[in-house]
This record gives sequence, C-alpha cells and structure tokens, in this order.
Amino acid sequence: MPEGSEFPITNLPYGVFRGANGRRIGVAIGEHVLDLAGVVERGLIEEPSRMLRTRTLNDFMSAGRPAWTRVRDRVTELLTDESSRGKVEPLIVRQADITMCLPFDVADYVDFYSSKDHAINVGKIFRPDAEALLPNWTHLPVGYHGRSGTVVVSGTDIVRPCGQRKAPAEDAPTYGPSRRLDIEAEVGFVVGVPTELGDRVSTVDFADHVFGVVLLNDWSARDIQAWEYVPLGPFLGKSFATSVSPWVVPLAALTEARVAGPVQDPLPLDYLVDADPWALDLTIQVEWNGTVVSRPPFASMYWTPGQQLAHLTVNGASLRTGDLFASG
Repeated sequence: MPEGSEFPITNLPYGVFRGANGRRIGVAIGEHVLDLAGVVERGLIEEPSRMLRTRTLNDFMSAGRPAWTRVRDRVTELLTDESSRGKVEPLIVRQADITMCLPFDVADYVDFYSSKDHAINVGKIFRPDAEALLPNWTHLPVGYHGRSGTVVVSGTDIVRPCGQRKAPAEDAPTYGPSRRLDIEAEVGFVVGVPTELGDRVSTVDFADHVFGVVLLNDWSARDIQAWEYVPLGPFLGKSFATSVSPWVVPLAALTEARVAGPVQDPLPLDYLVDADPWALDLTIQVEWNGTVVSRPPFASMYWTPGQQLAHLTVNGASLRTGDLFASG
C-alpha cells in the first residue's frame, strides 16, 4: 500500500462496487478493494454473512454495533495476518478496474445548517438589511428536509436546474436555468439502526444508531433559492441533487479524530446537552479545476452530530436505515 494512501488499514471504509462479478459490497484498502461478498463465499467470515452479499449496505448497517465491530475486526485481521495472504489476495481488485455505486439506499435526507460562519455569510447574502444570524440559531440545530431520491454517488453528472429567478434590480421573476450554481462541502452521517415512531434518541446514544460518515456536496442554485427562500425555506434551489462519496467511513475509524466540542452560548436546552461533547477534526479540501479554493474547518461546527440527531428525533420522528443527515 502506498505511503500516505487515503485508505490505510486504520480507515477501511465500506462501499458498493460493480465489477466482473456484478454488484458487490467491498472495503477500500489503499488503491484496492477487498470483495466482502467473496470473503463470505470462501467462508472467511461468519455472521452477519448474509448481509454482506447484498447489493447495498442497508442490511449490514441495520445489524448494529456488535455486528459492525465483528466485521471490522475480522477484515483487519484478514488484511494484516500474513497467513491469510493466499486466501485474501484473489479477492482484492484494483479500484481503477471497477465502478463505484451509491453505497446505500437513502431513506430520508436532512440538511442541517450547523456552521456559524456559513450561517452568517448566507444570512448577509439573503438578508443584507437585517441581522445575519436569526435569534433561534444558537438555541437549536436549524435544518430542513431534502429529497432522498436525488442523492447520487459522487461522479454522477448533474443537470443544471431550472426555476424562477429574480435579481434585486428586476421587476418580475423569469424562468430559466440557474445562473448561480454553487456547491457546499459537507459531512454526512448515515443512520444504521432504526427507531420506532415516537422514540427519541439522546445525544449519548448517537453511536448506537449512526453507522458512518460520507463526504457530501450540497448542490445549491443560489438565484432560485434566494427568490423562493422566504417564508418556508429551501425548496427547488436545493432539491435537484446531492452528491455523496462512494465510501462510508465507519465511526470506529474516526476515534482519533475526536476533539472537544464547541463552546455554546447560550447553554442549550437539556435534550441537547451532552455529558461528553465531541466534534470531529476533519481536513476537508475543495478543489476547482485542480485549484484549491477552500479548506473549511469542520472541527469548528457549532452544533455537534449528536445534537443534530437528538434534535432530529426530539419530536418523535422515527429513524430509518439509510437516513442521511448532513452537517451544513
């Protein structure tokens, strides 16, 4: 494995690929992929073996933390134990020789708005003559429900959306393709274990329900968004596409990335209080035609992933396997 690889042995993200044997679940290691379905077929891993021979990660994600831990431990063993080399090598394929697929069937999609700097900047754009940050923003994780049906795997072509646009100097709206197509680099959290309608998930139970993390691009048509935004929030300016990475990094791989959670003022209400608040110190880089244009500091997000999940379910809204919620 090349030094500095994006997928070292400590990472081992899960994905779904299409190769010579059809669509399979795999684990990325260096520039290669371990065929997990093949591992099962050769009897190299025990339960939950059936869940690793499906076309998406959903069944495996729903199995819960004990199953996630067993599979991760076994995959690590197979890839590091020299005595397993002869059994494992035939099951490893080059990433260059396969096509990556959407790794899970998306159930519901929620996009939060948890970066204070971003919220202030957007507020200045859409409300130039008013307070950039609305009064509720520091009391709750603001979010909205997007369209799960337009979540696509990274690399999928995006059609420029059409809609109504009205520039400040124009007297009336016009219809046409967006002239202000934008991106937002975000981190998405993927739910594995579902809940029943009426259940609430506390901040401390986050890891019992969330399977892993993806990179996410919240495509945004700013001109369409600006005209429709008030009073009900984002609609056509956001719903046309959301791109996610083909690899889902399990929470277990991010233990070393945990840092202290943000200072929050005022103190949040009790259901948003976490006895052990944490954030993720992730390095995110945005490139435009090969030029780095942004390095958003994810560790400074105001609302934590645990608080986002607690707020999402505080009214009793149920979780489903494959739910996706993004950081904003």
